[in-house]
Amino acid sequence: MSTVNLAETAAGLPRAWSSRLLGTVGAACVKVLRMDGSPVEEESHEAAEALLVLDGRLELEVGGTDVTVRAGELFVVAAGTAHTVRPGSRGTLVIVELPET
Repeated sequence: MSTVNLAETAAGLPRAWSSRLLGTVGAACVKVLRMDGSPVEEESHEAAEALLVLDGRLELEVGGTDVTVRAGELFVVAAGTAHTVRPGSRGTLVIVELPET
């Protein structure tokens, strides 16, 4: 595999919040996406999910608490925890997660 320019890959996606699978590490999927300020409905996952903001910021509500994840920061959402993307999230996001079964 060659190197991947994450910002260019995210910018080239057809829609915001449409992720591209970059590869796998063990059982985990590594994805990149572009955030455009739009909110995303509440979700939860069977396994923990790592959210790494490369540029911009991610605005979350996690378990009823507002959380801001800034460029260069990583936030791990615990397995089974409901989380919502709040309006104002913009930039490039890398997600590391296990596929849903």
